[in-house]
Amino acid sequence: IRTLCDIPAIAERYRAKFGRVPSDDDVTAIYERFMPLQIEKIAEHSALIPGALEAIEQLREQGLKIGSCSGYPAVVMEKVVKLAATKGYVADHVVATDEVPNGRPHPAQALANVIALGIDDVAACVKVDDTWPGILEGRRAGMWTVALTCSGNALGLTYEQYKALPADKLEQERRRIGQMFEGSRPHYLIDTIAELPAVVADINARLARGEMPQSF
Repeated sequence: IRTLCDIPAIAERYRAKFGRVPSDDDVTAIYERFMPLQIEKIAEHSALIPGALEAIEQLREQGLKIGSCSGYPAVVMEKVVKLAATKGYVADHVVATDEVPNGRPHPAQALANVIALGIDDVAACVKVDDTWPGILEGRRAGMWTVALTCSGNALGLTYEQYKALPADKLEQERRRIGQMFEGSRPHYLIDTIAELPAVVADINARLARGEMPQSF
């Protein structure tokens, strides 16, 4: 909210309405009004991606642990975690953005998961995200990174709409979204998390050859 209020056009509209630019107290007041609305609406946008549970189960059978990083604060994540559990998904550990000194693209949340899960090598970790800051977070944490191109806000479609896209349009969208991620340098780009087990298999092969995520 502070970042939005610092945008000149928004600050000017606020000044025209209230006679001043937004102060920190104003930002806090907006946040306090917004948060209950976000918590109320989160249930409408919490469906699991088709194939996600199966992919996670397959990875867990291989001994992988699942840590979750979120741009949501803890008060929102509490509800998200409960909703996900009703659909069969429970992460091994969850870190909300306000539980660390700096959220993404800083690596604090990813590394907090590493510590909590008892992982002894970040090069054996895979950061999966559908946002540029989330991929950069994984990069800065020294992890392998996998960008999701078609199951997040970048594509902006429901799963059904995504599956209904003509092949040429889908490829066009993949290229467009791939360009959005270029600055964060993901090691892999896939449509949805359903494709993750194949990526992890490739990462395991690369690790066996002595390759490290920091080298690419």
